[in-house]
Amino acid sequence: MSTFSEQFRKHFSQPPAAFARAPGRVEFIGNHTDYNGGAVLGAAINRTVTVAAAPAPAGQFNLRSMGGSVPVELALLPGGRLTGEAAWANYPLGVWRALGDFGLPRPAGFNLLVDSDLPAGAGLSSSAALELATALALLKLADGTITPDRLAALGRHAENTYVGVPCGILDQGTSAHGETGQLVHIDCRGPVFARVPLPADTHLWIFNTREKHALVDGLYATRHRECMTAAKVLGVKLLADLTPAQFAAKSVRLDPVIAKRAQHVIEEHARVGETVAALGRDDLVAVGRLLTASHRSSQHLFENSTPTLDRLVDLLTAHPAVLGARLTGGGFGGAVMALTRGTFVAGDAHAIAAQTRAHPEIIHLQTADGAKVIL
Repeated sequence: MSTFSEQFRKHFSQPPAAFARAPGRVEFIGNHTDYNGGAVLGAAINRTVTVAAAPAPAGQFNLRSMGGSVPVELALLPGGRLTGEAAWANYPLGVWRALGDFGLPRPAGFNLLVDSDLPAGAGLSSSAALELATALALLKLADGTITPDRLAALGRHAENTYVGVPCGILDQGTSAHGETGQLVHIDCRGPVFARVPLPADTHLWIFNTREKHALVDGLYATRHRECMTAAKVLGVKLLADLTPAQFAAKSVRLDPVIAKRAQHVIEEHARVGETVAALGRDDLVAVGRLLTASHRSSQHLFENSTPTLDRLVDLLTAHPAVLGARLTGGGFGGAVMALTRGTFVAGDAHAIAAQTRAHPEIIHLQTADGAKVIL
């Protein structure tokens, strides 16, 4: 932390007055179910975003990143979103605006430095981690406090309203409620948060393909619209209101492509419940089967996978120590998550990666605690 403080002083000629940290997350299962009112399971991970902050004169917002993003200095907030290389600042600036929307205290201006060991674009939700760490740091500057539930809601509001990503509560909820050795279960209709133990003899591996996925202006938003269209035609508020059997009886009403999107969401919601039940009885074989079934549904019904992700899942699930594998995150690139037994080691991971053209980054993850102020 001392090096981070020194960098802050170098950039802003003052010491930081607040530090906060928030973890990234792995979407364990529940792909695109959150904004459809379904259930999800996530894991907060030991890769984080750390934010240091200090007050600045009213109306001045100065943002720096140790990851190489362009500096942003504003004497007046723009009416719309920043574009181009400065667009990364929409996340912390959106959080500052969201604090006002939630009636929470906020500094009149701020200097902010961001550091992260979360790979961007890997489906590990660096954006939500940045939002939550920023919110906690800015609240610290203003002597404010917040509960994990409200912190998650604030982060989601910032991303929906001020960044323009129609995400659900999975990312922010998992980052806010994470705990070592636990998965975070979210009933997104509430939302209601709970924790589910992850067996100690299992491991999470991420294979980051580095394939780009543009969530703001890309296919994520298209899938969101398709799901909302399906719900409207089927006469429900959200797709998770329907069971698979009910959907099967009504699916003839839908355009074939829209029907595939809806089928994925409704069956994925059911798979989350089945996964919780399987974890409760320590049936890891069933858990792995459900994870892989989730990927196949993403591949063939929701069509948010890629050939590279599919190839990785094929290779991983052929390994005897791999329980199951699936894409994690929004899809359209990004990463595959594998749940493995302890006998799966780095050599196995690299041997599998070598059989692809993607040369994926391999990350062995542990579960971790949720977002917190550290100074």
